[in-house]
Amino acid sequence: MAFTDLREFIEALEKRGWLKRITQSVDADLEITEITDRVSKMKDDKNVALLFENVKGYDMPVLMNAFGSMERMALAFGVEKVDDIADEIRNILKLPHISLQNKLDLVKIIPTAKRAINFPKYVKSAPCKEVIIKDRPSLAKFPILKCWPGDAGKFITLPLVFTKNPLNGKRNVGMYRLQVFDDNTTGMHWHIHKNGAENYRAYREKGLDRIEVAVAIGGDPTLTYAATAPLPKDIDEMVFAGFLRKKSVEMIKCETVDVEVPAQSEIVLEGYVKIDEVRREGPFGDHTGYYSLADDYPVFHIICITHRKNPIYPATVVGKPPMEDCYLAKATERIFLPLLQAQLPEIIDINLPLEGVFHNCAVVSIKKSYPQHAKKVMHAIWGMGQMMFTKMVIVVDSHVNVQDMSEVWWRVFNNIDARRDIVMVDGPLDVLDHSSPMPNWGTKVGIDATKTWPEEGNHREWPDEIVMSDEIKRLVDAKWKDLGLE
Repeated sequence: MAFTDLREFIEALEKRGWLKRITQSVDADLEITEITDRVSKMKDDKNVALLFENVKGYDMPVLMNAFGSMERMALAFGVEKVDDIADEIRNILKLPHISLQNKLDLVKIIPTAKRAINFPKYVKSAPCKEVIIKDRPSLAKFPILKCWPGDAGKFITLPLVFTKNPLNGKRNVGMYRLQVFDDNTTGMHWHIHKNGAENYRAYREKGLDRIEVAVAIGGDPTLTYAATAPLPKDIDEMVFAGFLRKKSVEMIKCETVDVEVPAQSEIVLEGYVKIDEVRREGPFGDHTGYYSLADDYPVFHIICITHRKNPIYPATVVGKPPMEDCYLAKATERIFLPLLQAQLPEIIDINLPLEGVFHNCAVVSIKKSYPQHAKKVMHAIWGMGQMMFTKMVIVVDSHVNVQDMSEVWWRVFNNIDARRDIVMVDGPLDVLDHSSPMPNWGTKVGIDATKTWPEEGNHREWPDEIVMSDEIKRLVDAKWKDLGLE
């Protein structure tokens, strides 16, 4: 089921008891963060989405923690579980490999593939333009959060930033935080490795003095997720969102810039970034659990604001895991596993532990087929898109449950010989990595925790794991209830 807009998603959350309306007066400076942080770390049904309806000094509500569980992520995508999307991708990937002898499989998969492609639909009127402000547009009317005490100011934390490449006109949608400098300028946190920054550099190379930008806030939750997804640069995020929602995304052209935005957005900021203008941005309490350091970034100038009547302002807060962004990352882990397996079919499963904040650790299980196979997988992962940032890759055998980190660490601690099984390489690191001596690159480590073969230099006998026999397990299973141990 595709949600038309953010409001339908909120209704669905509330219907399931997954949303709590907060009517007490709260402050957008720090207080909303503290409340949301506590709730995001609660267990089970206490970890809910929050709609703050009485924010001091503002007349619009703030939505927080809307994506803060795997159940809410599945609801956002309209599926029973996020792995259902991965299964659909697996079926589509089978299409080029099906022979005419398997016509029944072909008949099943082609309709699925057709439904997967939903190009954006362009409309001439839209809810996001119910209010249009071209004369002195101001951010002051929006309850933008200051999240942490050490933050440099208020930050827009769930922006969908739309730009076009000047060489081919292709759209990029990314989620880049916006520090509010004043009523109509913000920072534009384009990391050097991201596609938004690539578009920015392309404008400079063409000798142009500015890049037009539109920022959409609030909408169908699949759009928000699509802006965070690590897509290849030539894949349109709005087409990907159409695949997730199984329905085209309605888009409308902005009032003052040649950029299209989702028609059902709550708020749209239109403007430009000057190519040669930078300003100090940060610090910002980031998803690593540390403050990302201040640095110079481009400046976004807002020349028009449009929004719905009585808009809802969605935001997020990041920090020490687990928090809402962890579930966005976990959705990516599940959804993109089939694409990883298409390149590396020996991979059985992958786990991006929450404590690794997406880019610091990946645990993969593989079907090991030859000596040094684990090391081949490590280097392949470091060569794949945004996985190049992975600071630690741990490889285990196919039967290991990579989602159980206790089991993973047991094998790492017991299986490795440090000289033989640890690999260190230099390469790109995430911009937010504060531990490396140089920004943007440093040393990464691979750990081969698979069973070592004699062909890999281990000529000692490798012991068997301790496992009870199936016969005794079945015997005890039959007696278990009567033993009174439950």
